[in-house]
Amino acid sequence: QVRLVESGGGLVQAGGSLRLSCAASGSIFSINYMGWYRQAPGKQRELVAKITSSGTLNYADSVKGRFTISRDNAKNTVYLQMNSLKPEDTAVYYCNVEEQKWGLPYAFWGQGTQVTVSS
Repeated sequence: QVRLVESGGGLVQAGGSLRLSCAASGSIFSINYMGWYRQAPGKQRELVAKITSSGTLNYADSVKGRFTISRDNAKNTVYLQMNSLKPEDTAVYYCNVEEQKWGLPYAFWGQGTQVTVSS
């Protein structure tokens, strides 16, 4: 079982920055990818950014050029550096990890961390 612990959310003014962290622990076999999703009130959960085990990056169009995802493989930790934050970035941000175990993918989610951007 993989456990994810997130940190780094909070309240920031528009134009400010925050850095989210997500550390994976437990019985980890092989991680396919680590990423971040977010869900704003009344909206569906959406992909923010993802990084695969080979380093391939994937960003939502709305955050390209402002957010940067990175990963520390030795620590099984993924980071999301968020710059030039906008009020529309306000959401609960969830860490997502997919593990490959015995030939099958398993997805795990963090508990979520609130990011609030004031105008």
